Amino acid sequence: MSGLLSILSAFGLSTAAGLNAYIPLLTVGLLARYTDLVRLNAPYDVVAHPVFLLVVAVLALLDLIGDKIPAVDHMLHLAGMVISPAAGAIVFLAANSSTGAVDPVLAAVCGILAAGATHIGRSAVRPVATATTGGIANPAISAIEDVTSLLVSILAVLVPVLAIGLLLMFVILTVRFVRRIVPRRSPGSP
Repeated sequence: MSGLLSILSAFGLSTAAGLNAYIPLLTVGLLARYTDLVRLNAPYDVVAHPVFLLVVAVLALLDLIGDKIPAVDHMLHLAGMVISPAAGAIVFLAANSSTGAVDPVLAAVCGILAAGATHIGRSAVRPVATATTGGIANPAISAIEDVTSLLVSILAVLVPVLAIGLLLMFVILTVRFVRRIVPRRSPGSP
């Protein structure tokens, strides 16, 4: 059962990395460093090293601020096409390191795919929100993404099944949001 919970936790964390690459890294690193909730085996214990945590915290702060600015958020989303999947792979590998439930290569691929797919979805929604609201909604959407990433990261560690449920709810709400604001095309129209 601990192997299954480890896999669910890893998927939750890597998916959260698609919303904000830095929050799951900080969550895992801080919990591993200061609590017994997360145990990281080498070499993934570097995620709990103070220098690593400081660098990620500075990057997170810059991202939290920059993602609220319409022109800057576009550049951050482009960089996130690489950063988010990399963070997803790292947190998946780190979460899997204590149980070894998944082969490391498969774990890295799962982390890359989960974070990458989430980031692509996030990046597809943002231009629609920018176009329909003139960028006014971007800070609120960014804040929702950040809070969701934090909640999913924490739940992925504490209650992995609930984290997966929250992610599914987020996907459903996102699809409904996009369907509401994107005009429907009738069959045969260009």
